[in-house]
Amino acid sequence: MTAAANELKPVLVFDSGIGGLTVLREARVLMPERGFIYIADDAGFPYGSWEEAALKERIVELFAKLLAQYDPEVCIIACNTAFTLAGAALRTAFPQMTFVGTVPAIKPAAERTRSGLVSVLATPGTVKRAYTRDLIQSFATQCHVRLVGSQNLARLAEAYIRGDAVTDEAVLTEIDQCFVEMDGRKTDIVVLACTHYPFMANIFRRLAPWPVDWLDPAEAIARRARSLVPQVADAVHPDDFDFAVFTSGAPDFPTRRLMQGFGLRA
Repeated sequence: MTAAANELKPVLVFDSGIGGLTVLREARVLMPERGFIYIADDAGFPYGSWEEAALKERIVELFAKLLAQYDPEVCIIACNTAFTLAGAALRTAFPQMTFVGTVPAIKPAAERTRSGLVSVLATPGTVKRAYTRDLIQSFATQCHVRLVGSQNLARLAEAYIRGDAVTDEAVLTEIDQCFVEMDGRKTDIVVLACTHYPFMANIFRRLAPWPVDWLDPAEAIARRARSLVPQVADAVHPDDFDFAVFTSGAPDFPTRRLMQGFGLRA
C-alpha cells in the first residue's frame, strides 16, 4: 500500500503537562512518517490535586473535542495518572479509537530485579489506584514492591524541564523513600511511573545512596503504538506539521521554546 504523506492520520500524544515529551521523543523515532499532535492539559495540571470523578469526566470530555477536531490514527495517553484512572472510560466512550496507555512498568521491573526489592515512584493518584495494585498482584508477588507517591515531583520536573532552578534537597525529599534495605538486600530498580520523571533521571542517579536501575517506560510505549499504527510504504513525514496544543491557551515563553526544541509548533 502506498499513500501520500498528507493522507496519513496523525498520532496524538496526551499528557497533563510536558512530561509526555519523553514518550513523544521515542514515538517520533519509530513512526517518522506520521505527523504528531502533542496535547498538554496544563489548565488541569497537576492531576494529583483532582478528585477522581471530576478528573475522569474532564479527560473524557477533552477527548470528545480532541477526536472530533484532529481525527488521529491512534492516541497515546502519556500519563500514568490519566490512563490508570480514565483509560477504560475512554475506550468505552470512543470504541472506534485506538488508545495506547501508560501504566507503571511493574512487570519488567519484576522480571529484571535481582534483589527482589522494587520501588515504584509515582504520583499519589497512581499509587492509590487499584490498577497499580492489580499489576503488582499479577506480576510481582515474588517481589517486595514499595509504592512511593510523590506530591511535588511532577511539579518540580515541570520546573526543571523549563530551565528553572530545582534544589537537590527538594528532589531528595521526594525520592528518598524509594531506597529500601532489607535482610542484606537493597532496592535495585525504581520504576519511573510518571512520564515527567525521566527528564530528571540524571539528578536521581546523582542523589541516590547506591546505584539503581531507573526504569523509563517511554520506549516500550512507543513500540506498542508503532505496532498498532499501519506502516505505509513510501510515506514521508508531512512538512511543518507537528504541533503542540495547550488547554490553557497560553503557554509561557520557556515552554514554547521547549516545544520548539522538540520540533513542535506551539
